[in-house]
Amino acid sequence: MSGLKKNLLRMVLGALLLGVFSASIAAPGVLDKMRDALAAFGQSTTTTTAAPAAKAAPLRLAQADTAASTKNAPSGATYVGEARCASCHALEKEHWAHTSHAKAFRLNPKNELQKKSCEACHGPGSKHLENAADKSALINFTRKGDTPIEKQNGQCLQCHKGGQRIGWNGSMHQTNQVACTDCHNPMTKGSATGLLAKAGITETCFTCHQQQRAEFNKRSHMPVTEGKMSCEDCHNPHGSNTRPMLKADNLNQLCYTCHAEKRGPFTWEHAPVRENCMNCHSPHGSNNEKLLTVARPFLCQQCHTHVQHPNDLVTKGNTPAGGATDPRGANRNCQNCHAQIHGSNSPSGVRMHR
Repeated sequence: MSGLKKNLLRMVLGALLLGVFSASIAAPGVLDKMRDALAAFGQSTTTTTAAPAAKAAPLRLAQADTAASTKNAPSGATYVGEARCASCHALEKEHWAHTSHAKAFRLNPKNELQKKSCEACHGPGSKHLENAADKSALINFTRKGDTPIEKQNGQCLQCHKGGQRIGWNGSMHQTNQVACTDCHNPMTKGSATGLLAKAGITETCFTCHQQQRAEFNKRSHMPVTEGKMSCEDCHNPHGSNTRPMLKADNLNQLCYTCHAEKRGPFTWEHAPVRENCMNCHSPHGSNNEKLLTVARPFLCQQCHTHVQHPNDLVTKGNTPAGGATDPRGANRNCQNCHAQIHGSNSPSGVRMHR
């Protein structure tokens, strides 16, 4: 038989077999039974494969939580429970009960570590029960204890990592050995938010930053002491990409968040303004108007030192209290004429006149 005839015979036989098979499964209920059988087979395969993984996942999470909670604990220490802690530390328990930590740990713990309550932060307490005078038996959140600052902060960062604290490692506070508990008091609700060591953010910062406290009490200052601003409006105390821990890439960008009209770009730029706002202003406070580092017109003359107007020297005698008052020493001083000192968009504003 030739090859062509063989191929034709195969095609005819295949068509006949397909017709017989189609007729058989077309009977009522046959297709439904086949679908049910395939579905049951797929479910059994998925269940068989997923069951061990599903059982192992909680075990792995529990093991990870246990490892995290005991990594800083004294060797051989075990957990004793919140009730044993409260039997001696009743006052601490009463104060702590009002904090967000107590509510989270007791009512909605995220993991096995948070279920340990007191020992989630202080570590297993069995060694402390054996010898309460041993300061190394627990993790102490105080500079009077034996627990290193890195270890104290490590306990906090087990839960409080990322977010605003993403820049903590390498920040000025971290490298200067500032502990979380220098600014926060996790054991009592002494502030409206943040469990701060003082009543507010500003008071907490002033504990260390005494120079800034003095500057905010000068004649011209940001409204921080009045409660209209706080240090955190400009700084991130947990770290940022800048040395002074600013909440922007640089000082000017930070100032522009409020002083948007100074951002520009301008047709005629004033170079010191574009370089750094602190060339002329003291950001925390000054005894000169408008937070100026030096009183006008003497501030302008630090750069504009050429002879004759507009840059000839104005002295104390040229002020309104002197014997030879000069217009540049009165009222708005140089800005009597150079009104747009931060920059001008006027075609005729090359001298910042308009």
